Parts: sequence; structure tokens; C-alpha cells
Amino acid sequence: MDTGRPLGVRLARQDEGALEDVYSTYGSSLRAYLCRFVGPDEADDVLQRTMLDVWLNAARYDTTQRLSTWLFTIAHRRAVDTLRARRHDIVDVDVARNLVGEDGRETAERHADAAEVRAAMTRLPDHERIVLELAYFGGLTHREIAAELDVPHGTVKARAARGTRRLSALIRDIDTYAGAS
Repeated sequence: MDTGRPLGVRLARQDEGALEDVYSTYGSSLRAYLCRFVGPDEADDVLQRTMLDVWLNAARYDTTQRLSTWLFTIAHRRAVDTLRARRHDIVDVDVARNLVGEDGRETAERHADAAEVRAAMTRLPDHERIVLELAYFGGLTHREIAAELDVPHGTVKARAARGTRRLSALIRDIDTYAGAS
């Protein structure tokens, strides 16, 4: 990955390596997003069409906007196209409800934010990441985490506080980086 230039700028300039970097950075989040709408059987195909559209429209990407939102918006459109192509199939009402909103921007924005949080979480030290995962995704209290990890309650509180501050800074960095891309 060329760290000298932000990813979105590289993509807009149609740097061939940028597409690979986009895929390695956002591919798994985009696929998970697509699975919610088209299911796992079609998600890979829709992801491929999404990445093709990203490349074909790279020069149109507005580098003042968040790259992740632009990517998820394209993925959303490809998911809608896939669902429309199923005219003979019945589309699940819950799937249709998830697709509402002005051309999917709200849904795309929510998933873009989640992708950024997941990406930032991977950059935390393991001891802080584990505490935050247990607290926020596992729903455990600090005392329960202390018992689970066999560490003092104060250690869990300190790791959670440091991890939250570090996560916030990492997300700010991602937003700054995306704003420059």
C-alpha cells in the first residue's frame, strides 16, 4: 500500500494498486453488508460487480467525501439491482425495510461507520481490544470481564478507558485520512 497518498486520491487517479488496497481494506465489510441484502450465495458476485463499478467510476470519486460512504453506496446500488433482477422471486419484507432511505445513504453511512470502527479495533493493543469487545459486543460488565480475564477490576477499567480513548483517536485519524482522500 502506498502510504504516501491517501487511498481515495490514489483511486481517483486510477492507480491500479489502489483498487487492491480498497479491496483489502473494505472487502470483508462490503461483503458482510451485501450478505444482509442478497444472501451469502450472491454476495461474492455482487461484491465483484461493486468493485468493477468502483474501478470504472474511480475518476468520478469526489476526494472531499468519505471513501467508505462512496463504496457502501455503490454496494447498496448493486444489491438493489440484484434484488430487482429477482422479479420472479419474493423479496423478504425485512430485507426491503433495510433498503429504505434516500437511495440507501443512511444504511451505507451506518455500515461505513461500523467498518471504520472494526478497522480501528484491529489496531488496538490486544489487552484493550479484548476488554472493549467483551464490554460492547459481549455485553459484559467490568466486573464480569475481570472475572473472565482473571485480572483485577481496576485493570479492566483502566484498559477500557485507555482503549476507548485510543479507539476514538484512531477513528478521528481514519476520518481525517478519508477526508483527505
